[in-house]
Amino acid sequence: MKRISLLLCLILQTSLVSFAQNAKQFPFRDESLPVNDRIEDLLVRLTLEQKISLMVHDNPEIEVLGIKSYNWWNEALHGVARKGLATVFPQAIALAATFDDVAVEETFSMVSDEGRAKFNEYRKNGDYNIGLSFFTPNINIFRDPRWGRGMETYGEDPFLTSRMGVACVRGLQGNDSKHLKSLACAKHLAVHSGPEGVRHEFDVSVSPYDLYMTYLPAFKALIKEADVQQVMCGYNRLEGDPCCTNEELLVNILRNEWKYDNIVVTDCWALNDCWERDTVIPRHKTHETAALAAADAFSNAVDLECGSGKQALLDALKQNLISEDIIDEHLRRILRAQFKLGIFNEKSPYSDYSEDMISSESHVNQALKMAEESIVLLKNDGVLPLKKYVKIAVIGPNAYDSTMLLANYNGTPNHSITILEGIYRHLGGAGELHIKSDDTLLNTPAGVQIYYNKACNLVDDKYVPSEDFYRNIGESKVTIFVGGLSPEVEGEELSVRADGFERGDRTRIELPKAQTEMLQYLRLDGHDPIFVICTGSAIALENVKDYPEAILCAWYGGQEAGTAVAKVLFGDYNPAGRLPVTFYSSTSQLPDFKDYSMKGRTYRYMTGKPAYAFGYGLSYTEFVYDRPMYNKAKRVLSFRVRNVGAVDGDEVAQVYLTVKDEAHGLKKQLVGFKRVHIKAGKSARVKIQIPEEAFYYYDDSNGENNSAPVFKKYKNVSLMYGSSSRDRDLKLIKVM
Repeated sequence: MKRISLLLCLILQTSLVSFAQNAKQFPFRDESLPVNDRIEDLLVRLTLEQKISLMVHDNPEIEVLGIKSYNWWNEALHGVARKGLATVFPQAIALAATFDDVAVEETFSMVSDEGRAKFNEYRKNGDYNIGLSFFTPNINIFRDPRWGRGMETYGEDPFLTSRMGVACVRGLQGNDSKHLKSLACAKHLAVHSGPEGVRHEFDVSVSPYDLYMTYLPAFKALIKEADVQQVMCGYNRLEGDPCCTNEELLVNILRNEWKYDNIVVTDCWALNDCWERDTVIPRHKTHETAALAAADAFSNAVDLECGSGKQALLDALKQNLISEDIIDEHLRRILRAQFKLGIFNEKSPYSDYSEDMISSESHVNQALKMAEESIVLLKNDGVLPLKKYVKIAVIGPNAYDSTMLLANYNGTPNHSITILEGIYRHLGGAGELHIKSDDTLLNTPAGVQIYYNKACNLVDDKYVPSEDFYRNIGESKVTIFVGGLSPEVEGEELSVRADGFERGDRTRIELPKAQTEMLQYLRLDGHDPIFVICTGSAIALENVKDYPEAILCAWYGGQEAGTAVAKVLFGDYNPAGRLPVTFYSSTSQLPDFKDYSMKGRTYRYMTGKPAYAFGYGLSYTEFVYDRPMYNKAKRVLSFRVRNVGAVDGDEVAQVYLTVKDEAHGLKKQLVGFKRVHIKAGKSARVKIQIPEEAFYYYDDSNGENNSAPVFKKYKNVSLMYGSSSRDRDLKLIKVM
């Protein structure tokens, strides 16, 4: 009996080897055939269980067909986040602050280069637990600064989010009509922006007007303009139905209205929220069983499930809740993407990408460029740019924190430059800093002494500076305080419950008390500091903005942030970043966090006065706008921008559409922008084409879903152009 069993095993093993060797001969391997023919050939060779196994994020190897394992779950929010080293660019909110969609596309082309290089290297070494499908970008609207994940977005404005999102997708997916470099993913559909603590049970209710005017435009743009290959449905419910089983959202809008025919993937473990009765994490509990939830999701346009595995879908099939024809329909979309990636090919245009591309000189230079472009100068009483003083103080909880620079969903850089280290190097220091004490004197070969002290903790008041702190501060000619927030206290579903913070969100947006008191001490002691804010969201600065002589918002600037901040502080780079979010004066200006109505929110609808407006940012030079012309037929607004100062610099020209919308309270909305470099004393003619859809509004007067030209509803339609969303920074030109 043993001899027979052994013989059967040998026969089976020989057959498997033979199948694997002959797998290259299958028609689905023939790169000369049309993709659809290859898909259909592979479909008939797969068993039902094998089909199901390809519809979850961690695909197993199918040895008899020569198909290697594949993992759909990869991240590239601001650099490849999995498997070894990568260039870490500034966080998404910082990329939005550049108002430079051309540079953002270049950046994500580099990100996908590194993704391909990693993919090739790991698979060459037999590691197949890596994919080319990135769950990026996050294009949810950052409607409320309390949301901890807002740092992952491109800000509060639908148009800016659309432009940055389209640039990201084009960079990731490449420009080859037949081959995809990687897959981007528009997430999270839809109306998803906190609170983090209740996201697994939260039911969002929102008006059709807000849905179509604010929450959906970026998703539509990525589908229509960039052919995004994946859309991820969110954790929350929308009008009672979980987003991943929501027929109105996934079928009526996504598939039917927008004609989207690429992959829909669930957020990871989102389907579990439908059926699990977890006593620790409150959940939707809309379905009695996992099989019912899976059947509902895959009947409502979901193609790929991330998180819990294939068992629920297998059970749904056994219970006749879903058919094999539906399975095949979903699998065709999945396989089409994999064929276009070249997963089943011997070679692709990207097969030769190698690990020497990772953190290459050009990529590191781009990380520095994006960090420089993202920095927003909020206040300057004339102290900046700094002179190279003999002794300066660089203090604060974020001054020597390299982890803070990398934000969340980050990769691992081969180096990172803290703000203290950037200043040290800029003033003549050499080599890496390895500081072991929170109270340190650094001397550079150029004769500059830099005093470093943590000064205070980020949030709590338990840190007590040494007595030397006060003496060294007194001896310093200038004090640079580096504070703000950190991904340790704001982010995705964190366990933090410090004062002012809850589960990754904030309960109030004012600067933490410990930092406020330190800034106040410095002011009262006669050492007006320069305040460098590192943050992923807006901070209310009303109660501290008079203390510093200058305020610089550096966000979470990535691996080269320290160099970028130093170059701006000392005038080697003229700042031109602009706020992609409103900096409110106080928490009291915000509506209820759980209210998704846009009434009173963001620069588009708020009635109060912010501390710093959307689109705002100062420069070391001055720009003047004049000579506007508008070509109605081509929807092109042009104007002259003159640099009347003494320093070369970038200007971010912005165009807003204004209407008197008493019904919804819309004030103005961004419809165009362009970042231009202008030398001192010179001028540039800036031309901005306004998209046709910018002149449409959602008409809810008849209770139907339709859009109409804005001119039909509003008599006074104007364009405003200038340097920020503030009325005082804009000039008016009537277009109707």
